[in-house]
Amino acid sequence: MNVLIIYAHPEPKSLNGSLKDFTVRHLERAGHTVQLSDLYAMNWKASLDANDSSERHNGERFFPSLESKHAFENGLQSEDIAREQDKLTWADAVILQFPLWWFSMPAIMKGWVERVYAYGLAYGVGEHSDARWGERYGEGRFAGKRAMLVVTTGGWESHYSARGINGPIDDVLFPIQHGVLYYPGFDVLPPFVVYRASRVDEAKYAELSDALGRRLDALWTTPPIAFRPQNGGAYAIPALTLRDDLAPGRVGFAAHVDDEGVETATEADEATEA
Repeated sequence: MNVLIIYAHPEPKSLNGSLKDFTVRHLERAGHTVQLSDLYAMNWKASLDANDSSERHNGERFFPSLESKHAFENGLQSEDIAREQDKLTWADAVILQFPLWWFSMPAIMKGWVERVYAYGLAYGVGEHSDARWGERYGEGRFAGKRAMLVVTTGGWESHYSARGINGPIDDVLFPIQHGVLYYPGFDVLPPFVVYRASRVDEAKYAELSDALGRRLDALWTTPPIAFRPQNGGAYAIPALTLRDDLAPGRVGFAAHVDDEGVETATEADEATEA
């Protein structure tokens, strides 16, 4: 299989750097083909702006989505964007690896998403009608591909528990897993999360690498998070609100996961250790 790793950490000798190197070695030894986009090493340009196209659609005003659409459809994107899009098209699975900084991905990775996810590639596709509202949330250009987050945090696991001060880790990661990944069609696997990253010693690292190796071995067999598909009947169109009979009384992120198929990050990790 073809695996693309999008990696964001400025220090090669960090825990993230070591886990990234382990992932590449482990996948290649298992016979997979790996491409790595090391964003800091690439000096990736994070800001989406008018320089991302060699020819403006509208010279008077920069409208990001329309400029993105024009550039993507006409082969006018900057070379760095086109290269990353080719990698996405090539990949069977994508791994986003990053430290959790201020409850999200580092800015350089967010910039990768904003620039590479062009209109016509990751969004703005499919019909919009009373029956469908575009190909997204379970459909889209990346349907059939798998994706997983590998995330490190400084906080304790209890800080990200159901009643933890930082909020449940599945809620913290929801905008990335449901928005950045499920929106354009990826099957999103439960994340691999490392807590108290600064406290990882040699013994703990051995445990982590063993657990990560098992998750990588199961990259094509692990059930994805059971997000509800947008066009499958669960949502009223065009309002895109969940039907009243589904998850009654529940609001927020949890309502958009099918209770019958939900698997938390902790449960997935426990399953790999069984």
